[in-house]
Amino acid sequence: MAGTSQEDLRQWKQKFDQDGFVFIRGFLAADELAELKRELDRYISARVPELPRTDVYYEDRNDLSTLKQMAHMKQHEPYFAKMIVRSKWQQLAETLLADKVVPQELEWFNKPPQLGKFTPPHQDGYYFMLEPNEAVTMWLALDPVDESNGCVRYVAGSHRLGLRPHGRTEVLGFSQGITDYKEKDRKAEVPMVAEPGDLLVHHAMTVHRADGNASQRHRRSLGLIYYAARARQDKDRLAAYQQKLNQELQTAKKI
Repeated sequence: MAGTSQEDLRQWKQKFDQDGFVFIRGFLAADELAELKRELDRYISARVPELPRTDVYYEDRNDLSTLKQMAHMKQHEPYFAKMIVRSKWQQLAETLLADKVVPQELEWFNKPPQLGKFTPPHQDGYYFMLEPNEAVTMWLALDPVDESNGCVRYVAGSHRLGLRPHGRTEVLGFSQGITDYKEKDRKAEVPMVAEPGDLLVHHAMTVHRADGNASQRHRRSLGLIYYAARARQDKDRLAAYQQKLNQELQTAKKI
């Protein structure tokens, strides 16, 4: 994004407002991407073995090559704590949300070859519990991503249609998914084919999903979340959600 002009920002904002997402090719230059990958490799080898199980997920816990997700990375590593407040990321979030932003989370995701499971259709805002539900999720491709290894699929314009009903799924890391996802939603999907360093940004209310990884390639990515400063977390909704989730988990254990 070096040399980004005000015209670039204006066009990205226009696209974001219209579709609920925007695609930015080459957000990270080659040297920036190489540095990030080195830091991720170091984090995986040096820090992951020490982390609690709540912050590291595997498709198969007995096979370390099936690492699926790393959460709360900015709490565990100064490099990532600094990264999420770097100007290029935060400036983009503030432009798209037309507000100051509060950096929330930085996570790493992977769909291992042949093992990576599907991501159910959902809206991030269902998990965020914000009022107003104003936030962005940034998704940086670390590998070539296409339809064979589980690219993100957006439903264009869905951010303007309100929060959809969600219910419990069996997918690790995505406990809730849209329960009334229909054929018309699938027909409206836009598959996001990306190269390493490309960035997807979507609104908290944008419906999206991804298939599993049927290829022989990894599908790794980095996610950053920013809340608009005007947004406040609804404590009552959050408590109700946690209670519902706990009840569902208890029921599942009895089956």
